[in-house]
Amino acid sequence: MRFTKSEAIILVFVLLQTAALCNSFPLSTKSRWIIDEATGKRVKLACVNWASHLKPMFAEGLQKQPLSYIVSQIKATGFNCVRFTWPTFMITRPEYGNLTVSQSLDKLGLKDAKAGVAKNNPQFLDMNVIEVHKAVVNELGRNGLMAVVDNHISEPNWCCIGGDGNGFFGDANFDPNEWLRGLETVATMYKCNPTVVAMSIRNELRGERENEKDWYKYMQQGAATINRINPRILVVISGLNYDTTLGFLKSKPFDTTIRNKIVFEAHWYTVGTSAEQWEAQTNLVCANMLQGAEDSYLFLIRGNNSFPLYLSEWGMDETGANEADNRYMSCFLSALVANDIEWALWGIHGSYMLREGIVNMYEPNGILDFDWVRPKNLSFVKRLHLARQVNQDSDPCHPMSYVMFHPLTGQCVHVGKTSNIVLSECTTASRWEHQEDGPIKLVGSPKCLVVAEEGGAARVSDDCTGNSSKWKIASRPKLHLAAQNAQGSYLCLENNAAHDATIVTKKCLCLAEDLADTPTCDQNPQVQWFKLVPINV
Repeated sequence: MRFTKSEAIILVFVLLQTAALCNSFPLSTKSRWIIDEATGKRVKLACVNWASHLKPMFAEGLQKQPLSYIVSQIKATGFNCVRFTWPTFMITRPEYGNLTVSQSLDKLGLKDAKAGVAKNNPQFLDMNVIEVHKAVVNELGRNGLMAVVDNHISEPNWCCIGGDGNGFFGDANFDPNEWLRGLETVATMYKCNPTVVAMSIRNELRGERENEKDWYKYMQQGAATINRINPRILVVISGLNYDTTLGFLKSKPFDTTIRNKIVFEAHWYTVGTSAEQWEAQTNLVCANMLQGAEDSYLFLIRGNNSFPLYLSEWGMDETGANEADNRYMSCFLSALVANDIEWALWGIHGSYMLREGIVNMYEPNGILDFDWVRPKNLSFVKRLHLARQVNQDSDPCHPMSYVMFHPLTGQCVHVGKTSNIVLSECTTASRWEHQEDGPIKLVGSPKCLVVAEEGGAARVSDDCTGNSSKWKIASRPKLHLAAQNAQGSYLCLENNAAHDATIVTKKCLCLAEDLADTPTCDQNPQVQWFKLVPINV
């Protein structure tokens, strides 16, 4: 085949561009951090989940709004990446992957969804479902968003129950060799797409077959398969028991030659605790939840042999109707921001085309409303600000200070004009220094935080010698800050939200006079929860 001079120039340009894409924006790991290989600087994944693994096999919401609009909303709400799901059969079986969007919706009898796609994204109707998956990823990239493509399930469907045939290697719909072929194909498909920075190799392993021996065998094979095809991207490894258990790594490390590409993931919901339990003893339930997470997966970010941890699913009913979710979220956010972990919220979805037999199903945990027009709860979106930003970097030489975070509101403590302290946005929060049972000092100032009398406004003072300036981190979840007043009684910081943003000091909720947790407590102590979050950026 002969080329004209102009055609040859274009061909060379395309090849150079392709080579550049294949080598752009590679991420690696350095201890517990994800870094940009080119700069050595930390990159934090602050993602939202977007489902494309259910029976229709294409991205939810495309029947409600144009693709460009949905992606613009993801970016506008502060996320920098998307955990974008796919089912194995869509990739490995032609009878699934060759279906056009129109055929897929017709097969499921989803006439209204098809009409919605025809209105909002008509270009996709005659494209097959794999082509649409790639088109969504490309649109994310055009908007500067990263993608983590996630093998969510084998047979397209809602996930997950233990006996659905998709839970563990060897189940009816989970042939390990077919799964590996799927990983290989997707790794190849996105090999030269810089938007895809990571592949999550299987969601929520579960069921009667699950065992550690097979977990090590197949997860190591899956990681090696992806890295052989696409060594540029990160490989995300999930645990057992619905991705809640990685504790077995303490006794047997993950054997891999690609350590600088491995990220472990976990899911952290409030499953197993009721609203009644939270309401009876919020401090105790939170403390137990935090300890369980530490034992199961948070340990991975500690010590000299640490790995990045990606909390790839968590979330709450954003309507506020679920009190267990409401209380869990403050507890969860305190750990998320204090540990500065990578994450992906479930999810962007306002609704689903077809989920568990229900057509046009509403999603209370979704960021967007039912019609995918706007966030259903802007205060929740704002509450995630400190979780989205990089608070710690990979350079241990940078000096550490703290911001004082109030997880119930997502705001941080600022020093006011009259030396009082108030809650406001975390972007310009005051920085503090603190040692246990000592003063909380304002960085760059001789002033420190002092307790007021019951109900009075806490403030900063030049007098940092008395008991009123010696702060204890109290309660079992370590979320109360307490100091003694002139009479020797402990008072805790409390958000005075009923009146203004001023922080006052009051009797410590759900704590005895000696700061021990009370056995039961019908009060909600979360107005008094403050977390000293380490910052070195």
